[in-house]
Amino acid sequence: MGCKIIGCGKALPERVVTNDELAGLVDTSDEWIVTRTGIRERRVAVGETATDLGATAARRALGTEAGGWREAEGAVDPTSIDLVVCMTISGDTVVPSQAAMIKAALGLPNAVAFDVNAACAGCVYGMEVVTQMLEMSAIDQRAAAAEGRPPRSNPMRRALVVGAERLTRLVDWTDRATCVLFGDGAGAVVLDWREDEPGVLSSFLKNTDDPEGVLTVANAFDMTTFPFGGAIEAAGEHSVAAATLNDGTAAALDAPEACPEGYEGALNPYINMQGQAVFKFASNAMAEAALAVLDRAGMGIDEVKCIVPHQANERIIKYAAKKLGIGLDRFQVSLASVGNTSASSVLMALADAYQGGRIEPGDAVMLVGFGGGLTAGALLYRA
Repeated sequence: MGCKIIGCGKALPERVVTNDELAGLVDTSDEWIVTRTGIRERRVAVGETATDLGATAARRALGTEAGGWREAEGAVDPTSIDLVVCMTISGDTVVPSQAAMIKAALGLPNAVAFDVNAACAGCVYGMEVVTQMLEMSAIDQRAAAAEGRPPRSNPMRRALVVGAERLTRLVDWTDRATCVLFGDGAGAVVLDWREDEPGVLSSFLKNTDDPEGVLTVANAFDMTTFPFGGAIEAAGEHSVAAATLNDGTAAALDAPEACPEGYEGALNPYINMQGQAVFKFASNAMAEAALAVLDRAGMGIDEVKCIVPHQANERIIKYAAKKLGIGLDRFQVSLASVGNTSASSVLMALADAYQGGRIEPGDAVMLVGFGGGLTAGALLYRA
């Protein structure tokens, strides 16, 4: 028994930003970016929101809009979706959740919705959370039927899992080290509980502390005064997300006058990354996670048909491939045209793999993610 992926889709903003365009903003070049990252262009959401992108990817996965992959003909009944989980670090609002906004946009009357924040490993974390919830629901429903009682929790048999990001609104476009990396987009899958399917074969999640703050995004605003008197220490000044620019200098928001009274702009509201430290972590974490799920499933790497990694940097994927002793052709690599889309990247690449015919029924497929937190994880399933 297990979860079956029955639909997969992705969505991209209309605006394409090439490496040559970025060379007009910062001291870089197409050759410099491609050599170090494998990225040639990315998409930037100018008119689209995270809700727009997430809902479009979801409709394609559900089969209500063309452009996605479906296991069978016909669209998924929206009333059959019991759960919506969205992985994001750049949602349109804090409240309501991004998942709730996508649910409303799609018209899913019976679904409950919430977000997961595990940065670039979000897709793996989100898939693990959802598959565990569907499995526990199935166990509870069987026990309830055997004991002649109502289920003790929400019955859940079908879920929509979405990764939706507008990372470019968190990018400092004067910082060459980060502005060349990130893009916007969304990916989505529909998971169906099947008693006769193996589903997830194994999973692995790991969090490594980041006391040095090698990958952070601070809050955009921090309260500085309390209505009943007294100053408040801003969390950003003392946390690992301490707001300093990459060169170590403090900087205020461009328009601090836009902050509400009693608040001040975070010193650096942009993505702050120490590239070499992140590269070292990611390269090791990706191979560790892949080997862990293989060990837990009692399988060898040669039994895996397709590996779908987080699309951060082609050099990281090549390094992991070397450590695993396999060729790059075993990986779905899609980052050249989209860049790093954080929590949506694995599901976007997975949609490419399904639509490209790389994944067939019965294939063993591995999803691998790594990112801020520091988070890492992998999930091995039978298609």
